Amino acid sequence: MIHETCKKCAQEDPNVSYRFCVASLESNPKSCCVDLRGLGLISIKLLRHNVTEARSYAKKLLKSKKTDPFIKPCLQDCLELYTDAVPGLEKATRAYKDERYMDANTDLSAVMDAPTTCEDGFVERGAASPLTERNKDAFQLSAMALSIVTMLSRSSH
Repeated sequence: MIHETCKKCAQEDPNVSYRFCVASLESNPKSCCVDLRGLGLISIKLLRHNVTEARSYAKKLLKSKKTDPFIKPCLQDCLELYTDAVPGLEKATRAYKDERYMDANTDLSAVMDAPTTCEDGFVERGAASPLTERNKDAFQLSAMALSIVTMLSRSSH
């Protein structure tokens, strides 16, 4: 189920890497035994874990005396973006569990903006982002979750 799902995700969305999708979903031991709906929930949980971890890392960098003061405003923005994403993910999870896929799609789309906006802040400042890998992962996980939600919404009509 994982390989078939990831193949579809990668075909439908250029932001999803097949290898990343497979590796991400396989990181959850329950993924071997679930259907598409189960994989969707796992993808949202992976995204939530990533967003929470990126938020914690940004917070840690802001507190560190070693962090370049030049990038602290960007880190503050990223912290706020990721902090705001958490309730959106909670809403997306509830909507998903209730099979309200359009609502889940809307909430996940909003979450997907956080890593992009975070990364853009560093680019605009001409600074290297210490969050690049986390931002890329959050973006891909969002794209994966959205892709699965889209597949489910098509099949529920």
